Amino acid sequence: MLLSQINDPCDLKKLSVDQLPILAEEVRQFLIEKLSVTGGHLASNLGVVELTIALHYCYNSPQDKFLFDVGHQAYVHKILTGRMDRFDSLRQHNGLCGFVKRNESEHDVWEAGHSSTSLSAAMGMALARDLKGEDNKVVAIIGDGALTGGMAFEALNHIGHEKKDMMVILNDNENVDRSECRCGS
Repeated sequence: MLLSQINDPCDLKKLSVDQLPILAEEVRQFLIEKLSVTGGHLASNLGVVELTIALHYCYNSPQDKFLFDVGHQAYVHKILTGRMDRFDSLRQHNGLCGFVKRNESEHDVWEAGHSSTSLSAAMGMALARDLKGEDNKVVAIIGDGALTGGMAFEALNHIGHEKKDMMVILNDNENVDRSECRCGS
């Protein structure tokens, strides 16, 4: 099992590119098994497995900043950043949060549920990085539902005007029937 060897994004980088599809399948199986017990957002996480693996394979979290909006598409991120052994506690009292949570991991740099704030936060982090003379990357991963918020549109205008070095990834669910997107409650 490749997944059992991943405790940190640095471990992921030890894999060959040919091993990544195998890891993706193991992550999907892990999610299905765990979420069938704890409940949680299944479809949104199954849809970002390869994306999240690619981000952690190509970038250097936590130096590089990943901002997930909506936060419930970050379960794979949690798995790859050392929280796999606590996944049985997802959404349980004193367990892992169903969203990114800064006090859970140094890899969680922004807390968001359904807030449409990732683009503004990413822009702020890119501006701060440049003012401090740093060279880390900033990546906002935003779901199609979160993109509909006015704050997201305002941030896109600001990003376009400032032309800062940052990446925006749109996770477009193509109008998936949301009633079938959750395992459990």
